[in-house]
Formats: sequence, C-alpha cells, structure tokens
Amino acid sequence: MPELPEVETTMRGIAPHVEGQTIKQVVIRNHQLRWPVPAILNQFLANIKIKSVTRRAKYLLLAADTGTLIIHLGMSGSLRIIVQEIAVGKHDHIDFIFANGALLRYNDPRRFGAVLWTTAPADGHALLKNLGPEPLLPEFDGIHLYQVSRSRKMPVKSLIMDSHIVVGVGNIYANEALFMAGIHPTRQAGEISLKRYQQLAQCIKTVLQNAILQGGTTLRNFVNETGKPGYFKQQLLVYGRAGHPCRQCLQTLTEIRIANRTTVFCQHCQT
Repeated sequence: MPELPEVETTMRGIAPHVEGQTIKQVVIRNHQLRWPVPAILNQFLANIKIKSVTRRAKYLLLAADTGTLIIHLGMSGSLRIIVQEIAVGKHDHIDFIFANGALLRYNDPRRFGAVLWTTAPADGHALLKNLGPEPLLPEFDGIHLYQVSRSRKMPVKSLIMDSHIVVGVGNIYANEALFMAGIHPTRQAGEISLKRYQQLAQCIKTVLQNAILQGGTTLRNFVNETGKPGYFKQQLLVYGRAGHPCRQCLQTLTEIRIANRTTVFCQHCQT
C-alpha cells in the first residue's frame, strides 16, 4: 500500500499543478470508498482555489479558504495529473477538473482510500488529531522513541509502526530501518537502549529519505502523478528477500510474522 514515501512523492508531483488553481468541477463515478464520498462534494469544491498541498502522515491535504480536502490512497490508490485526453479506466473513481484545464484523477482498485471534506481545521479532524510526530522532522528522534518505549513489551517493529508513536513507518520501511540499525524486530521495545534508539531513529529517516528520492516503492499498484512506478524496490535489503543471502554477511534471511505482517531479517546482523 502507499506509505509515507509514496504519498510524499504524490504530494510533490501534484502540488505544482494544483496550488493556486481553481476547481471548476468534480466528477464522482463511485462514491463507495472506505467512507462514502460526500454526495455534494462538487457543491463544496466548485469554484474554490487550492491554496496549498501538504501531507500529514499518509494523508494529502488540499487546503482552501473554505476548508480542506483530505485524501488517503488506501491500499492501492493513486492520484495522476492528466494533461491530455485519456480514456476513463475501470477504477478511475473521481476527477477534479481545474479551470486551467488540468485534471487530477483519483484511481483506487480496492477502494480502501478516502476523499473527505472538512470546514474545520484539518489538524483537529478525527483522522489526524491523535497522530504521532512526522519522522522526517526534528521532533522525531531517538529520545522520543526511548521515552515512549519504556515498560512496553511489544516488539520494537510494532512500536515504530504505531502511528501514535511516529507516523508513516510502514511495513516495508520498518523492515529496512531495523536491518540498517542492526536491531532484531522481535526485541521488546522497553529493553532497547537510548543509544540504539538514536541509531534507529536516524535509520528511519535515512530509509524514508532514500525511498522518496527513488519515487517510493512499487510492489503492485503504486504510480506517481505521471503514472510511473517508484524505484526503491531495487534497493530493498531485506523486505521481499526471505531465503536469499544477507547482503552484509551472506547468511540466509529469515521471514516471520509480527502482528500478521511479513517481517524479514538477518539472524546474524540483527540482535
């Protein structure tokens, strides 16, 4: 599913085409996403100007003077800028048509995404108000992880994937960051030292930043605003490589399940 790097890639891709532009019309072909798309969304959005495009966790926020459009890509969604006539596909559920002729198309084969509108401050919305810090900002560091982990017996992998602790560290990137930090994914969160959490926090930042530079990771559906896949898959060191040799020590990588999520690690390099 699209994680933070994929959503960041999407945000950076659509912002130059959307910011400062006025929505002329919204065409909704399917209202049935994770939550029903408001039936009168076109009435809310017609003739409003998008002032900014930002990201909070895995949510895209298109802000106007009258409110904020909140978009989540779910398990398989994508947003594309359509600059020429392209036939509507089976899973092209919503078009945002702008006065300058640009078209922003929302595609979601599995329909687990969301397109919502709020007139209240977005940071107070139920989906956003209880989220943890952004991993790429200074307020997220090893001290934060150390403090929130005390007395917790959950696996460290589950800790860093908890959006109340830190947002955007999805399964792929949790696997990669723990490998880079040399930390076994099943280690109890409360038993890890401050020094190792400082290293893990930096590895999380590095992995996410590298993924963003590569346009995210495409395993199945994700494409960017121009329809191209992300290329970070080619740089994955552990995720999807169970049974293959570790690229550091050449021992065979192991796969287990933690909280029903695929977890791949090196029993020699991660302790």
